[in-house]
Amino acid sequence: MAKTSAVEKNRKRIRMAKKYSAKRARLKAIASDQSVPAEERFAARLKLAELPRNSAPSRIRNRCEVSGRPRGYYRKFKISRIALRDLASNGHIPGMVKSSW
Repeated sequence: MAKTSAVEKNRKRIRMAKKYSAKRARLKAIASDQSVPAEERFAARLKLAELPRNSAPSRIRNRCEVSGRPRGYYRKFKISRIALRDLASNGHIPGMVKSSW
């Protein structure tokens, strides 16, 4: 099990990214639009830099929904490899069986 503080910090980042996503997208559109004057583009970049760092989606870490483990993460299931194996062995994931040969 991962540290509760790390899991909560990541959840806070997810909430912040969702909260600021519209504002961030609008500022990025202005900053990258070549038809807008250079001063306005620069001002948009400054406002983008003033936003909280944790509001950037790139700072969100993929973590297991079951254990909070940050490594060995399967995006399709949103869980780690260890949790996936446990759930599959117990028959909780439909269609998945432990291989044997």
